[in-house]
Amino acid sequence: MSPTDSLEDDFPDVEAIVPPEQSQALGRSQIQRTLVITETAFLASTAALLWVINFYLPVGPVLRLFFPIPIALVYLRWNRRAAWMAAIVSALLLSVLMGPPRSLQFLLPHGIMGVIFGGCWAKKEGWGRSIFSGAVIGTAGFFFQISLVSILLGENLWIYFNQQVTNFIDWVLVNLNLLLEPTVTLIQVVALLLVFFQSTVYALVVHILAWTLLERLGNPIPDPPPWLRTILEDPR
Repeated sequence: MSPTDSLEDDFPDVEAIVPPEQSQALGRSQIQRTLVITETAFLASTAALLWVINFYLPVGPVLRLFFPIPIALVYLRWNRRAAWMAAIVSALLLSVLMGPPRSLQFLLPHGIMGVIFGGCWAKKEGWGRSIFSGAVIGTAGFFFQISLVSILLGENLWIYFNQQVTNFIDWVLVNLNLLLEPTVTLIQVVALLLVFFQSTVYALVVHILAWTLLERLGNPIPDPPPWLRTILEDPR
């Protein structure tokens, strides 16, 4: 018996151990994992880059509308775990580039909002539920950001915001010829409603943008309600 024969007996052919069908399945699984990692990293970098560009070259609210979309696209293409990984990776990138406070401001609300939107769209839920969820997250994100900035600056920015709301209420009362003085409770309620309304409008516009954009990328989201689709003059 030659040494070569001995080695062949000790180390049999791989095909004898792993059937061809299983080998092909393992290959496809490995390719899929590679695609998940690659696309998640790319879209996470895209979300972080949009935040950086908007911070240093502010062009109004346009880029802000795109913040949750890359994270939601990861969910639509893969799954919830990949979407959370994209949100966390984006926050880590921003933490390195701009510091932890900025990364936290991205993660809440935009990163979490992207995951929630992606989940609702993947489950084919109606716009009402996803927009309401986005409005709640946006409202929570506003109070988180204002609290974080207040701590960093050493000033309570909520007081300044309430002053602006008070001026708005006074203007409304004057135009309505009502000689009333707004109470603290009324000011707080109106402030909360204004924040929630702003978050609702933001979530709605993000939905319209995603509905227009993601279909061209091969990952469509559910259609808007009929009344809104009529207003948008559906081009499809």
